[in-house]
Amino acid sequence: MSATTLSALARTSEPNAVLRRFLALDTAVTGTNGLAYLVASGPLADLLGVDRALLLELGVFLTAYAIAVGVLASGRRPAALPVKAVVEANLAWAAVSFAALGLWLNPSTAGTVWTVLQALTVAGFALLQYAALRNRQGMSE
Repeated sequence: MSATTLSALARTSEPNAVLRRFLALDTAVTGTNGLAYLVASGPLADLLGVDRALLLELGVFLTAYAIAVGVLASGRRPAALPVKAVVEANLAWAAVSFAALGLWLNPSTAGTVWTVLQALTVAGFALLQYAALRNRQGMSE
C-alpha cells in the first residue's frame, strides 16, 4: 500500500497521525463489539447461534484489548513493538475466527456471516496498521 493511499485513507500525510488513526479505528470498532457482547450477550447469542457465556468472555477480552489499543493510539508516536503486537494479535484473531468456524463453532447463518466479516475487518486493520508502521519507519530513516 502506498503512502499516498494510506494518507488518503487517514486524511493526513503525517505518518504518526496515519498510524494513530488506524489504531483508533481498531479501538472504536473492537470496543463497540466488546461492549455489545457484554451488554446484549443473550439476544446476540440467540441471533448468532453461539453460547452466551462465550460472548460474555469475548466481550471482556475485546473491551480490555480495545482499551490497550486505545492507550497505544493516544501516544504521539506509538512504539513499533507494541504496534507489531497489535498487528500480530489482529492476524491471530482472524485466523482463530476462521479455525473456530471449521473446527468447533456451529453458529447460525447470521453467526457465520458475522464471524467471517469481523475476521476480515480485523485482518484489514492489521494490514493497514502494518503498512502505516512501515511507512512511518521508511520516512524516518
